[in-house]
Amino acid sequence: METMWKHRIHDRLLKTMDLSAIDRTDERQARAQIRDLAQQVMNEQQVPLPAPARQRIATQIEDEILGLGPLEPLLADETISDILVNCWDNVFVERMGKLERTDIRFRDDQHLLSIIDRIVARVGRRIDESSPMVDARLADGSRVNAIIPPLALDGPLLSIRRFTVKRLGIEQLISYGMLTPWMAEVLSAIVRARLNVLISGGTGSGKTTLLNVLSSFIPPQERILTIEDSAELQLQQPHVARLETRPPNIEGRGEVTQRDLVRNALRMRPDRIIVGEVRGGEALDMLQAMNTGHDGSLTTIHANSPRDALSRIENMVAMTGLELPAMTVRSQIASAIQVVIQVERMEDGKRRLVSIQEIQGMESSVITMAEIFRFRRRGIDKSGNVIGQFEATGVVPRFQQRFQQRGIDVDPATYDPHRHGDKEA
Repeated sequence: METMWKHRIHDRLLKTMDLSAIDRTDERQARAQIRDLAQQVMNEQQVPLPAPARQRIATQIEDEILGLGPLEPLLADETISDILVNCWDNVFVERMGKLERTDIRFRDDQHLLSIIDRIVARVGRRIDESSPMVDARLADGSRVNAIIPPLALDGPLLSIRRFTVKRLGIEQLISYGMLTPWMAEVLSAIVRARLNVLISGGTGSGKTTLLNVLSSFIPPQERILTIEDSAELQLQQPHVARLETRPPNIEGRGEVTQRDLVRNALRMRPDRIIVGEVRGGEALDMLQAMNTGHDGSLTTIHANSPRDALSRIENMVAMTGLELPAMTVRSQIASAIQVVIQVERMEDGKRRLVSIQEIQGMESSVITMAEIFRFRRRGIDKSGNVIGQFEATGVVPRFQQRFQQRGIDVDPATYDPHRHGDKEA
């Protein structure tokens, strides 16, 4: 009954309202105007619904005309990190690392497609049969990916990775069980000592969150350049220059890649370069930047282990088309990157920092690495929670000497495996 009246009132308003005037009005005033008109039409139609139901209808109509329709309640829920629309009547969300189905529904495929059109039009993109895939961004910074038929067999698909307005700090990550205070102390020292850091992990493992937190340790007097496909970093330092890639236009021209931006960044006098994620040929330019005076650079990569992360960078360098010998590439990697951090999202939904490794150089044709800290997993309890603890391996890293040279105080006993006990996480 309520849904029927909502559609009827909505159709009536679309026929009577001047939508062009609404577009020129401040959103708050426009919402108030739509709300008043909806209530007026419901009174005229003598809608047999109680006041709370009428209020819901008015709000839903506001969202349909000015917002993103059924998605608005999900976007307003700060506990949701991902919104996944598999078809018009099958919508999932992720909360606290776990997926759950919602009762959110669109009217049909066309209704869902109109919402997708509204999202992509706001950022100057388009989606149709000739261009059935698109990446976009909402006003709050959330990343959007949409794909429609004929590529999507069961109707339009929509994925939204929420942008976290609330900026997390290292204390929050410790309280969430992602790492321990003594690991955090070493990570802070690594950034302040201007070591080059590669953060590795799978999709949704917390790479960008950790990158944001590590960037907070950069001294405020340094000039930082960020390069991203879709701007997510939330740096608080006063001297930050943000760059973002640009996809090709309808004619296939005007594309600006991460590699273009990394090259240009070297001409902008950066103290540090932060690349949101290396995906292709920009890996070579990033390595060269790290090797030519831009110490303390940070980036992330999709990989399942620190060793896999280095292999992926080697493959990305090959994507440039330059026929560089494997030994040359590995030598560049070994001299450019000092620390690899592995993060993982586990079955219980928690993100954990599972390994911190130091790159120590080359031995024959192999890049040598030493694990400093790790998460030792022991099993899963009856509630599905992962059982394990963080521990030091006993290896004192070579960068401990660099800490001392720069006056950064980290107690060597931090690396003692017997000092911290068996703290479970």
